[in-house]
Amino acid sequence: MTRVAVGPTTTPEWLRAAVRAGGCEIADYGDADALVWGDPHGADALGAVMREHGHFRWVQLPFAGIENFVPHLDTRRVWTSGKGVYAEPVAELCMAFLLGGLRHVIGYSRVQEWTRDHGRYLLGGDIVIVGGGGITASLVRMLKGFNTRITVVRKRVGASAGAAAMPGVARVVGPGELHAVLPTGDAVVLACALTPETAGLISSRELALMKSDAWLVNVGRGRLIVTDHLVDALRERRIGGATLDVTDPEPLPKDHPLWTLDNCLVTPHIGNTRAMAVPLLSQRITTNCELFAAGQPLVGVVDVALGY
Repeated sequence: MTRVAVGPTTTPEWLRAAVRAGGCEIADYGDADALVWGDPHGADALGAVMREHGHFRWVQLPFAGIENFVPHLDTRRVWTSGKGVYAEPVAELCMAFLLGGLRHVIGYSRVQEWTRDHGRYLLGGDIVIVGGGGITASLVRMLKGFNTRITVVRKRVGASAGAAAMPGVARVVGPGELHAVLPTGDAVVLACALTPETAGLISSRELALMKSDAWLVNVGRGRLIVTDHLVDALRERRIGGATLDVTDPEPLPKDHPLWTLDNCLVTPHIGNTRAMAVPLLSQRITTNCELFAAGQPLVGVVDVALGY
């Protein structure tokens, strides 16, 4: 029977149950063929395990965003992450953000009096999505009934950058065209990985290119946005507003100005809650254990060169 270690020792029992459900045996680090790592913040601890036990042929990481683990990646083994696992709940939150922002629901929630009418349609709108992974694919499908025109900015465009490249998408462009498409968006959604290239992707320059009533949605990583620049843009009403499930810093301090702005909504990184994550990640681990034991290609393989 294929032997899989689960770490660290404080990892909850449901992860071990997922390994067993995949037909694998739980083993100590030294006796295992593979490692399922359950602590999204334990990159240094994982590094220590890997230095002592370098024989693992496969390592499963818990989240889609693995920037903290990048220094430990290598090409000697297969690495998989949670990419795509949480796409549906995160895309659903994006929909709530888009409707809440564009229809001014967020603004109305901040007042205690009858005010004049605000808001605009999501129907027929232009949406720019940065990132071409699972969240984007789910969000594009959810937006289908709203007849939106969607532009996706992604690293890998391919030979054809039209709708055929991504069903339901009007245009697929590379990162070099971000500045060209930002002015077209009624909303801009950040759903890409955090890498050295995407850190600070949205700064004062990019915010100045957005429509004055456009909303910025971030469900990727907080460091995709230069926070101080966003605060200035929101205070000066240079964009419509921002909805942020991730921030820099994170957690966001209680006295941070983003909490006080009526055109900004911050949620505490709940695109997928613990209750949502457990069954989704369990199924991914079980599936990959089955595939690993059968010698088949795994799901959610990390591109070590790209870091996601």
